[in-house]
Amino acid sequence: MGNAPELEKIGRTAFADGPRLLADIGATHARFALQTAPGVFRHIAVLKCEDFEGVVPLLRFYLAQHPDLNLQHAAFAVANPVNGDQVRMTNRAWAFSTEAVRRELGLSTLLVVNDFTALAMAIPVLTPDDLMQVGGGKAAANAVIGVLGPGTGLGVSGVIPTADGFVTLGSEGGHVNFAPGDEREFAILQHAWRAWRHVSNERLISGPGMELIHEALALRNGVAAPPRSAAEILACALDQDDALCGEVLEVFCGMLGGAAANLAVTLGAFGGIFIGGGIVPRMGEWFARSPFRARFEAKGRFSHYLADIPTYVITTPNPAFHGVASILSEHLRGRSGANTLMDRIKQLRHELTPAEQRVATLVLEQPRLVLNEPIADIARGAEVSQPTVIRFCRSLGFLGLADFKLKFASSLTGAIPVRHSQVRNSDSTHDLSAKVIDNTVSAILKFRDGLDVHTLDRAIDLVSRARRVEFYAMGNARVVALDGQHKFFRFRIPTALYGDSHLFMLAADLLGPGDVVIAISNSGRLPELLQAVDIARSRGADVIVIGNGQSPLARKASVCLAVDHAEDSTVFLSMISRILQLLLIDVMVVGLSVEAHNGRAGTQSEVEQRRLLISHVDS
Repeated sequence: MGNAPELEKIGRTAFADGPRLLADIGATHARFALQTAPGVFRHIAVLKCEDFEGVVPLLRFYLAQHPDLNLQHAAFAVANPVNGDQVRMTNRAWAFSTEAVRRELGLSTLLVVNDFTALAMAIPVLTPDDLMQVGGGKAAANAVIGVLGPGTGLGVSGVIPTADGFVTLGSEGGHVNFAPGDEREFAILQHAWRAWRHVSNERLISGPGMELIHEALALRNGVAAPPRSAAEILACALDQDDALCGEVLEVFCGMLGGAAANLAVTLGAFGGIFIGGGIVPRMGEWFARSPFRARFEAKGRFSHYLADIPTYVITTPNPAFHGVASILSEHLRGRSGANTLMDRIKQLRHELTPAEQRVATLVLEQPRLVLNEPIADIARGAEVSQPTVIRFCRSLGFLGLADFKLKFASSLTGAIPVRHSQVRNSDSTHDLSAKVIDNTVSAILKFRDGLDVHTLDRAIDLVSRARRVEFYAMGNARVVALDGQHKFFRFRIPTALYGDSHLFMLAADLLGPGDVVIAISNSGRLPELLQAVDIARSRGADVIVIGNGQSPLARKASVCLAVDHAEDSTVFLSMISRILQLLLIDVMVVGLSVEAHNGRAGTQSEVEQRRLLISHVDS
């Protein structure tokens, strides 16, 4: 699992929020890695799925090797269609809830995608050294790419270039009907029909399919051959020149060629067809001499069409890590208004050499100069040599200055500055409108990036199981409480609102275990509210506070959802704090809706009653 020096490297990560957990979970094996920088995967481990009872024990086993690891983000590729929270694996009797696993591991982010979606996303970052071309053809620029690969099943996907990146297809094309190409393949199909009425490509072009082909050819050839696993068939064909196993591989590669051709003409994949999975890369150079390419081009009137399309075998180990890492990175970049690359430089600056630190200082103080000037001027500005500039880029996990500039430009362009502009009496309506909106947007982005999702999880869980919810708020905060009462009541949760200090204490005295008070206050110092919360807690109720995270009220809470935006409410009307409090109510409402849709919010009857269509949640 790694030696001591490697363990030390986990601490040095180019990501501001620490290393990211990546996994490629198939039906037979699960592969894990910790990504510490773009393209840098450490502590790679391959585990047998049959040794574990489910996904969580598998993850626990890997993470036990790194007990001091503080993980925030993870992404998994699974050999299965992914549609919603519940994942049921096709070729292994495992099922899990993405949200439940996220909570179990204490993660802020967990993405689960189809394994061939991940493989497809890896292709744009692969280099010629990661590939073996089979046959002729040349990839067209900015063209559609097809991806397929046999393993325990047959994965199929595609990559479509767009103006701002790539779109992958969540395809289950491995389950299309198998089409035999000759009499021998028809005989194999007839043999498969004895077991299944529907025979898909995956039934034959896969590891179990290879075993089925071996069985069918032995019967057809009148050969007394013992059953063999896919690994044994490969070994016997490639290392022992076993005639039957050699024929199995020829038939298998021909079938794969036919499936690849069908994918190519279906997608118009002039960017090429890329073959991954666990089987073909093991064949090595033999695959290039196999019937694959001849069968790929054997398309009658469309033979010339296919001859122009290149086919490649992905030879680099663990290519899905690149894809799932790209998906996670894009997700995190898309949700963050902060310049995360600047954050990474600040995070790592103290670990750089003194000369590299001077480059980091220049980048932080004059980012546009670094972006626009050649390496000689950057080195001169930082008072270092040009090789030091390159070493600085590589210390951050980039290939060199060009790679660094490309990512840095993207991060600068995508950043939304957090700023506050005071409205002046002389401002026009246009100017004051822009300032008010900019101030609010900036505060929301800053608030989002500092959210404690674990605290939100606890608040949502408390409300989802509450017998009764009561809102206590006064003044401006009462508007927020009224919004919460209206939304929670629609979930058929008994909900009340009290905005009078005398009624706070009377109502709190009637509460009991299983009840929840949501107290909303900008200052968190109102004596009547503090006293009412004390009474509620003494009666066994839980208290969720929405307000100042450092206030006396927050210290009395079961859960505090902190809103620490600075506004002088003694002089000004609290405007932005109110927006942030309303946003927290909305986040809780969406969380309740997801709980209900996933069946985790009480009894079945309660779940059915709480199924509401919420605008943020797909229906």
